[in-house]
Amino acid sequence: MKNIIGRKVGMTNVFTPEGLYVPVTVIQAGANSVIERKTKEKHGYEALVLAFEDAKLKQLTKPMRGRFEKLGAAPKTIVREFRRGIDGVNAGDTATVEGFVPGDRVDVIGTSKGKGFTGIIKRWNGVGGGATHGSMIHRQPGSNGDTNAAKTVKGSRRPGQFGNDRVTMLNVEVVQADATNNLLLVKGAVPGGRNGVVLVRSSVKVRAKA
Repeated sequence: MKNIIGRKVGMTNVFTPEGLYVPVTVIQAGANSVIERKTKEKHGYEALVLAFEDAKLKQLTKPMRGRFEKLGAAPKTIVREFRRGIDGVNAGDTATVEGFVPGDRVDVIGTSKGKGFTGIIKRWNGVGGGATHGSMIHRQPGSNGDTNAAKTVKGSRRPGQFGNDRVTMLNVEVVQADATNNLLLVKGAVPGGRNGVVLVRSSVKVRAKA
């Protein structure tokens, strides 16, 4: 199974067997427990529920505590569902990085770094106004559209919250899977800061080989 929950450790560089020097993101993907298998007959869809990182019952909310007690599973901190690549896996099984091999294509999902309330230059890569004297709009937004509309047009690029969004990196290549240390190395950068939770799943959009 090519689905797992982990935490982003950071970035480094490694040599591939072909002698290429590539930047990679290191993901600490310890063993995940499969605590539940959802079925179309009972829940309306097929999915696996994976849990990651041990926790004490008193650290969980009452709904989560009741869920683990009902399933008879060891309490965990992080619980997520996966709907792809779940054939042949049932509740009680364990998901590890051994399910991945170099060359696999995966999607990595994380929460991007929050940068607070920002203007359009930082948020939307705006060019700004003139830098000379008398411009008066050095870093301000320009026209807001039709003045007769009497409203801000939906979807227009305005100042606001930047970052802290769920971001999915599609079709990321697995460079190395270290089962001994529960580490998964993927090519390039992935969303989020150090120690952020990331989900790795089988890719939904694999590129055709040239």
